[in-house]
Amino acid sequence: MSDTASNPAAARDIAEALCAQVAEADRSGTPLRIAGGGTKAFYGRTVEGAAIDVTGHRGITHYDPVELVVSVRAGTPLSELEQALADAGQQLAFEPPHFGRAATVGGMVATGLSGPRRPWSGAVRDFVLGTRLITREGRQLRFGGEVMKNVAGYDVSRLVTGAQGTLGLITEVSLKVLPRPAASHSLRLQLPIESASTKLAKWGRQPVPLAGAAWHDGSLYLRLEGGGRSVDANRARLGGEAVDGAFWDQLRELELPFFSSDDPRPLWRLSVPQVTPALGLDGDWLYDWAGAQRWLRSDAPAATVREAAVRAGGHATCYTPGAAEPFTPLTPVLFKYHRQLRARLDPNGIFNPGRLYPDL
Repeated sequence: MSDTASNPAAARDIAEALCAQVAEADRSGTPLRIAGGGTKAFYGRTVEGAAIDVTGHRGITHYDPVELVVSVRAGTPLSELEQALADAGQQLAFEPPHFGRAATVGGMVATGLSGPRRPWSGAVRDFVLGTRLITREGRQLRFGGEVMKNVAGYDVSRLVTGAQGTLGLITEVSLKVLPRPAASHSLRLQLPIESASTKLAKWGRQPVPLAGAAWHDGSLYLRLEGGGRSVDANRARLGGEAVDGAFWDQLRELELPFFSSDDPRPLWRLSVPQVTPALGLDGDWLYDWAGAQRWLRSDAPAATVREAAVRAGGHATCYTPGAAEPFTPLTPVLFKYHRQLRARLDPNGIFNPGRLYPDL
């Protein structure tokens, strides 16, 4: 299937023009600001540079529902890809957030963000089989392939996933997809966070078909997915109150009241081990990923929030647009490796300079 699962009239290959723009930027030392749908522009530091627009490079180039593989150009709207998969009864199992109708496949891979199903399905990079990447010389190279056993260059594809466009310009990505679950049920249990954490740890050792677990304000929300019999048996065993499955879409898109922009306090995402006890930070909390991802609304100093996350073995990211340092600072060792990698792949620093950290 070539360029037919998406709108054929909208499918376009502008890789040659993108290659020429990158090559000229590298020769002249002109920084480039990679532009897609712009829905995740808040995630990271502001980039100053000439815009290179990838949205014109779009279309599903190959889709094999039997082999569970799809290849798609970076500028393709994410909603367009998801609709093509849904028409075949399949999905992106990592449930990527959109944050707006203009979200693109390239932005999905560049940010590497996953939704509520992530602890049970895997992250974005776990499903990336291969990529096409424009290097600083203006050459479009292919890394990886379309099957898991083809590992040639696979590490490069994993490196660029979540790198925010700082290592090269992604033009195409091949992804593993999965069938949509046969049955799904969402429920709510009234539990304090301590009891909820204990139960989640217990259920994690049992064959409970969890595909979502979030806690906020005294309520534990669960999503069960899988075969009809398994879902029915577990919904009867767990009890609780049935809730609309749209809750998970709202959580993924940060559209629940907890995330309202009317709240002036900074919004933090803390990634910590699931069994981490309460961190003792003042503010309002929402737990996701069965406790491994924790959202915090707080006026606590950034250093205090980050120190608490690091002590727990994790890190903290500020989601408030315009944050001077959205990401946890790198340790000296990690900074050294990041700098060496950037020097190899982008010595002139043209790709999204400063997007992650001011010195990279």
